[in-house]
Amino acid sequence: MKLQLSIALTNNPRTWPVLDGRVKPDAIDLVTTVLGPSEMFWRQLRFAEFDVSEMSVSSLLMARSKGDERWVGIPVFTTRRFFHTGLLARRDAHIDTPADLKGKRVGVPEYQQTAALWTRGVLQHEFGVKSQDMEYWMERPPERSHGGATGFAPPPGVTLHYVPPDKSIGSMMLSGELQAAIHYNTSVPGGLIDRSTADLRTHPDIKSVFPDPFAEGLRFLKKTGIYPINHGMVVKREIAEKYPWVVLNLLKAFIRAAEIADAERMEHVHYYFETGAIPREAREAVAAPIIRHGMLANRKVIETAAVWSHEQGLTPRVMRLDEIFAESTFDH
Repeated sequence: MKLQLSIALTNNPRTWPVLDGRVKPDAIDLVTTVLGPSEMFWRQLRFAEFDVSEMSVSSLLMARSKGDERWVGIPVFTTRRFFHTGLLARRDAHIDTPADLKGKRVGVPEYQQTAALWTRGVLQHEFGVKSQDMEYWMERPPERSHGGATGFAPPPGVTLHYVPPDKSIGSMMLSGELQAAIHYNTSVPGGLIDRSTADLRTHPDIKSVFPDPFAEGLRFLKKTGIYPINHGMVVKREIAEKYPWVVLNLLKAFIRAAEIADAERMEHVHYYFETGAIPREAREAVAAPIIRHGMLANRKVIETAAVWSHEQGLTPRVMRLDEIFAESTFDH
């Protein structure tokens, strides 16, 4: 007899082998729900609807730091990106380098979200721009935000406003009320959380703060060895304690899924290798596995997130990994 668990996942190549049934965790039947991350995290943090789900790394750190013990982390990391390279700015805002963000009005879907955590950390440690140097405008109201469920309050010295209900980050960027945006999200059809709809990335009045985002991501990776993680995975603590084997069975299943996804990705990448579309100096980085699950491969990244979370006033202390993740995963 198999244990039946509900699971919420985003729809991306790393989760497809689990969603379509090519990979099944041993002794577990998964009842899957596919959601956008914003809605998923809000529903989990507010209502704990699913036995297993992806989870914002930043929200998990914050929730645990405030005594929320509902979840046990599994070192499955389904999405990662160089989030700071997605910074957008108005062309007339005179933002030609990251340092020019000082004193600017900056939109962010949610101040505490992991993408914003990484972006602020890179701005501080790489370009000397601290969180207190910018004026933030947050799109999600408290009742629809992850922070509303984790007890978020603006850290000392940080100026934070809420975008009015009849506006969005997109509309305020186009009107000039905002000068820059961190991790700009457009609302998914039927989504409950985000509300921006404007396509800023192709708008003539908007530009990337980094003229070559790919080159900047590669520079950061070479310098730090960090490829920032966004989504982790959690299982309800009551399940992990009653059925300890669930944790490693899920971890092994997602490792298999990532291997399948990476093999499929490389089938396409080889075409670009042959045509020369990928620069020679970038080939080694592109050929390496993008997603590697497990604690051994990701300890430095998670420890950096924990340190930066404390630096930015999101957590009252640096959270230890053994407070967040299942002990059984630390040798994997």
